[in-house]
Amino acid sequence: QVQLVESGGGLVQPGGSLRLSCVASGSALGLYTTAWYRQAPGKQREMVAVETSGGSISYKDFVKGRFIISRDNAKNTVYLQMNSLKPEDTAVYCCNLATKYDSYWGQGTQVTVSS
Repeated sequence: QVQLVESGGGLVQPGGSLRLSCVASGSALGLYTTAWYRQAPGKQREMVAVETSGGSISYKDFVKGRFIISRDNAKNTVYLQMNSLKPEDTAVYCCNLATKYDSYWGQGTQVTVSS
């Protein structure tokens, strides 16, 4: 069973940066497509960034140029570098590992952007 644990969230001022981490246990990270999602209060969960097992990366328009998804397969860890943060980025951020057969979620980490 794959387990995911996110960390790195917190309170940051507008324009600041945070780096989220998601450590996977129970399977090799390289087998999976990895993604970060977020859910703001009263809104539906939305995908932020995704990296396939083959290394293809894509971002939603609202984070392009500001966020960077990456992975370290040796550490079984997925990262989300978030720069130039805006108040509208406030949400619970969750990582997801998926194949066409399985999907696993972490518990999420809160990111609050406020002055």
